[in-house]
Amino acid sequence: MTALADRLRGRIQENGPMRLSQYMGEAVSHYYAGRDPFGRRGDFITAPEISQMFGEIIGLWAAIVWQMLGSPQRLLLVELGPGRGTLMADLLRAAATLPGFRQAIEVHLVETSPALRQIQRDKLGAVTWLDNLDQLPDGPAIIIANEFIDALPIDQFIYRADGWHERLVAAGDEFHFVDGAKVEGAGFPAAELGGIFEVNDAGRAVAAALGRRFAKHPGAALLIDYGHALSACGDTLQALGNHQSVPALSSPGEVDLTAHVDFQALAEAARPAMASPVITQGNFLRRLGIEVRAGRLGAEEDCRRLINPRGMGNLFKVLALSSARLADLPGFSL
Repeated sequence: MTALADRLRGRIQENGPMRLSQYMGEAVSHYYAGRDPFGRRGDFITAPEISQMFGEIIGLWAAIVWQMLGSPQRLLLVELGPGRGTLMADLLRAAATLPGFRQAIEVHLVETSPALRQIQRDKLGAVTWLDNLDQLPDGPAIIIANEFIDALPIDQFIYRADGWHERLVAAGDEFHFVDGAKVEGAGFPAAELGGIFEVNDAGRAVAAALGRRFAKHPGAALLIDYGHALSACGDTLQALGNHQSVPALSSPGEVDLTAHVDFQALAEAARPAMASPVITQGNFLRRLGIEVRAGRLGAEEDCRRLINPRGMGNLFKVLALSSARLADLPGFSL
């Protein structure tokens, strides 16, 4: 039993079952605070760690959007949850092929983990770290979030014969779920008995912050994550340890804990920002030329991992949010 597990168990024993978002928030914060979970030696591998092509394609997208913004001399380039800094490093290398774009960039990273900030510093050098989006200065901005929203804490609700109830985390021999009080007027979708609906208020808050920003300042955000294009019922909470699935409430703070992203909810929360269609990662990367790039690098197998419809290609979705002056962002139309 870890110190975090002991602390959570003590709070539950004192105050009763806790909201899943409270449990998940503390578990995820502890998990990222002191470790590098990425890559073969960690718990999972993200797209930037699979191939440099991923970051290069995002760099191409950002360069085109910069031109659509009128090629401003100062551009805030922001990444939410930048991991090891791999995506940003590959993006900046690609940006160097367009000198005006590279010179305009001011890199800002939204990262709270001291361990990951050090890894990012070693890889990227002098950049600006932020604790949250509210600290971002005024000005044109391009914001990237790859596998960021999925790690934000969610709440779950379960449909019973008398209506919707919140699922709470209780503690016995193991952490487990119990039904909380009935939730009135929830406005959730139709469901069968036992159906589960997930709400990511933290993710919606990020989308709302982007919407407020783009109402005042020109720019665009690219959100890439695994999830569903339309709001739907389903229990997607999952935990990974050493690349293996483990029970979701086991070992809090010691395993990767995530949930699928509801892209419809993000787009709705971001109003009045413009929202692109939600498309698959495979289609997005193809439209921006990843297969051509893979041929030049001799990296066809890595390309297949990123775009294969039976894997990351369809599971991962892409949504762009932008200020009203932008339309037809690259990668979202045939």
